[in-house]
Amino acid sequence: MIVMINGAFGSGKTSAATKLQPLIPNSMIYDPEEIGYMLRNVIVDDVRMDVEKTDDFQDMELWKVLTVKVAREIRQKYNKHLIVPMTIYKSEQFSYIHRGLKEIDTDLFHFTLMTSMETLHERLLKRGDKPDGWTFQQAVKCVEAFHGSRFEEYIQTDGQTTDDVVNFITSKVLSNRK
Repeated sequence: MIVMINGAFGSGKTSAATKLQPLIPNSMIYDPEEIGYMLRNVIVDDVRMDVEKTDDFQDMELWKVLTVKVAREIRQKYNKHLIVPMTIYKSEQFSYIHRGLKEIDTDLFHFTLMTSMETLHERLLKRGDKPDGWTFQQAVKCVEAFHGSRFEEYIQTDGQTTDDVVNFITSKVLSNRK
C-alpha cells in the first residue's frame, strides 16, 4: 500500500504522516523532498538545463523520475508500505508520480489536505516561516492548483486537529483494505 498525503506547504502533511505511520503496520515515511534536496546539491545551477533553473526542484526532470525509482527500490528491498507526504501541484509531475506509484502498488491512496489561506498563513508563521518567504509565495499557487478531480480525496483541515486528519485517512485506508 502507498498513501500519498498532498497539500500546500504548511497544510499538515508531515505532521499527519508522522502520526499515521505507527498506525499502519510495516510502514515507513518516504519524503520525496529529500530527493529534491539531494538533486539541488548535486546538480548545481551551471549544470542544470534552462527550464530547471527555478527555485523549485520539482522543475528538475530527475526529481520526478527518481521519486518513483527510489520508491520502487524501497518497496522491493524493504517490502514496506509507504507513506508519502509531498506538495505536488504541477499537473505533469503529479501525473507522472501518481502513475508511477500506482504501477508499484495498485493499492494507492491519495489525499489532498486543503485549508483556507488564512489558516495556511497562520500555520506557516507558527512553524517559523517568513511572511515574504518561499513557502508563502508558493501558497497561492498550491491552493489554486489543488482544485480539480486529479487530486482525488480532499480533506478540509480548517478547524481539524492532526489526529482528526489521521483518523479520517486511517478510516479510508482500512475500510478499503478489507
